[in-house]
Amino acid sequence: MEQVAIAEQHSPPASPRSSADGTPSTDPGPQTTPVHEAMEASFVFALGRVEPRFPSLAVEKEFAQATGQVQTAGQTDRQTLHSVLADRANRYLARQMCWVFTIEGLETYVLAPRDPGDFELLIEAVRPGPQPTDIDVVIGRRGPLAPPEACGGLMVPVVAFDNLYSFDRDELLHAIPRPGEVPEDQDGQFRATAVELLDRIMQMADNAGATDEHRALNYLAVRYPAIYARTADAHRAESSLTGVEVRPSRLSGTRHIVDVVFSYTQRRTDVTDKYFTRVDVTEQFPFLVTKLSPYYERT
Repeated sequence: MEQVAIAEQHSPPASPRSSADGTPSTDPGPQTTPVHEAMEASFVFALGRVEPRFPSLAVEKEFAQATGQVQTAGQTDRQTLHSVLADRANRYLARQMCWVFTIEGLETYVLAPRDPGDFELLIEAVRPGPQPTDIDVVIGRRGPLAPPEACGGLMVPVVAFDNLYSFDRDELLHAIPRPGEVPEDQDGQFRATAVELLDRIMQMADNAGATDEHRALNYLAVRYPAIYARTADAHRAESSLTGVEVRPSRLSGTRHIVDVVFSYTQRRTDVTDKYFTRVDVTEQFPFLVTKLSPYYERT
């Protein structure tokens, strides 16, 4: 698939405005600032899987011919796919492929790098030995639906991405530092807690990483270890994670900030404690505003 470019929408030059007496006015009319443009953009911060596909029979046949020029003895089909695409001589094929991003097994986006050099990131996402726990993170802007011919009739939104990185779920979980108050002999239980929380966030209904709420959650899942430590503390105190909610923050003004609230209910007393963190989702790259701390309902 040729690189899909999201066309900038340019308004035609405005005709001179007239004043009450009919003379042209120099008033340029309403202006759009970079902040307004950021607020109107449709950003994506999604967790899923990258899948390369042949958009047409011609591309599939060309790939088959290129395969004959690469040493693939003993390789599986997936290993062969990776070997062919990773060969610099076949980079033209990477540009022709359709790169589908699936979330919970559902075809959700067609990916296109904003920088042609980032086809390398797509190729790296084609693991020679894929596992069910593989995770890809895509950060970009959502555009219009892909044309039918771009991906064999698949019509889902195109995401022009600026960053794409891949890891195994276990790799992420082992990278989360074990809190100092967690004994070494309880490390396995801490990792189990982290798995449960990560899976819960990824499996939340309709989490396509396109709303501010889901972008904030996905950002925290892969960038903020404190939520895993807090949940592990709750489990040790015989509390269960009973809710994850995202609310508009009262601090929102010129910036769009959300509060992510985690609710923990004591299994014996049924008393619920809440903790929250604030995330700024105004622009393409979310960031932390307030660290995790106790949350009190305002009455």
